[in-house]
Amino acid sequence: MSGHSKWSTIKRKKAAEDAKRGKIFTRLAREITLAAREGGGDPEANVRLRLAIERAKAANMPKDNIERAIKRGTGEDKEGGNFEEIYYEGYAPHGVALMIYCVTDNRNRTVSDVRHILNRHGGSLGEGGSVAWQFKRMAYFAIPAEGQDPDAIFELAVEGGADDVNFDEEIIEIYGPVESFKTIGDQLRAAGIQAEEAGIKMIPTQEMELPAEQAVQVMKVIEALEDLDDVQEVYSNLNISDEALAKMEAA
Repeated sequence: MSGHSKWSTIKRKKAAEDAKRGKIFTRLAREITLAAREGGGDPEANVRLRLAIERAKAANMPKDNIERAIKRGTGEDKEGGNFEEIYYEGYAPHGVALMIYCVTDNRNRTVSDVRHILNRHGGSLGEGGSVAWQFKRMAYFAIPAEGQDPDAIFELAVEGGADDVNFDEEIIEIYGPVESFKTIGDQLRAAGIQAEEAGIKMIPTQEMELPAEQAVQVMKVIEALEDLDDVQEVYSNLNISDEALAKMEAA
């Protein structure tokens, strides 16, 4: 399994633990609100909303919270209608590029929090465009590998417009152009396959490698950023080795 896949698995487990404490509900609600605002409140016609609702249900988010988030997005509930999506660009220690995806109702607070974390850990906030050129926006799906037929998944993904499908023991990852997000999602759903994670992600065009100790420093910065309330996800161009991952788990 690739380092990125293992790192993603660890983060998903952490998200599950956070869900038990209700910590993840705010992020899920914001994702639902934005999805409804962008594509309407009908999950049958809005793939992003449908997947956000499925993630919320998997985290045991109360039904009332889900419905309220949808109404905020469609404008039926005026509260929370001023959320906006922002990408901040920056560097972790050792020159690792970061794209920090935020959803916020207060830009000043968010940029201050992000800058503080980066500065405290030896990184820096960059100007717009300083890092983005090293990433490509892509549709992404992660499916638990257990019980799946790899050939069938590959065929469905390609029919949906995917560019690449990665297989390992625990997870199957599908990548495709942004415009293929709905078609891939529809193909998987029609086949009764539930994605554990799905969305539009920033994928690095070229990864960099670091010694294990330095890689752990970077992963700790990413974790600190992801603990901020306004940060939805952090993307990096770090190629995470098995050794670095083992050190991170032991830390």
